Amino acid sequence: MSDQKMNLTLKIWRQSGPTAKGALKTYELKGVSEHQSFLEMIDQLNDELVRKGEEQVAFESDCREGICGACGCMVNGQAHGPDKGITLCQLHMRTFSDGDTIVIEPFRAKAFPVIRDLVVDRRALDRIMMAGGYVTVRTGQAPDAHAVPIPQEKAEKAMDAAACIGCGACVASCKNASAMLFLSAKASQYAHLPQGQPERKDRAMRMIMTHDLLGFGNCTNESECQSACPKEISVKNISLLNRDYARATVTLENVSG
Repeated sequence: MSDQKMNLTLKIWRQSGPTAKGALKTYELKGVSEHQSFLEMIDQLNDELVRKGEEQVAFESDCREGICGACGCMVNGQAHGPDKGITLCQLHMRTFSDGDTIVIEPFRAKAFPVIRDLVVDRRALDRIMMAGGYVTVRTGQAPDAHAVPIPQEKAEKAMDAAACIGCGACVASCKNASAMLFLSAKASQYAHLPQGQPERKDRAMRMIMTHDLLGFGNCTNESECQSACPKEISVKNISLLNRDYARATVTLENVSG
């Protein structure tokens, strides 16, 4: 199997800490294999920096299999890079050409402060989940899997929403830095199921209020989030969430009145 090598110019955001001033720094990297993943390419750069006695580029990764959602950053202005339906660790260097210049930056959002270089603090997504991304059930013996009949169509929609890995690409791709695609996926995975009905309206209310308090912006309705999502979560989930939020608001107004 042939292995084309390429020489690249990398412009990478370097920032030593949350309060430090950051800037793009240029690196020349030679002999990059077309079969390498994007993260392996950064590993190669870091190996060279270590040999030169320079500080490595900080970036996140864990599974490197497109499951954990940790590795996201901006590549030439696109979350996870130019390919669709994949995470950054699944992006291969064959996507690029010899002599290319690649700009690599962290996800940009008020709710995602930079920790160092390409690493951002995404704990705001965890706080949204803590606000309502769960089903309250009594502990005890687990029911049989077939105890609650669920139509196949509903089950598939719930599973499609549950595919969200919480990487934050939707936030980074939205000009308002909205997390509504993430939020709606985490709410919809329960909204389609019988087990999620008792808390459905309250869940929508709590999660959206938390989303806004954390500094995420409003949905732009431009579907950039869907385009950037590595799991191709549909914006239809946002429509479902908005309906649940509207119902929750009406219910609250009736109770208050």
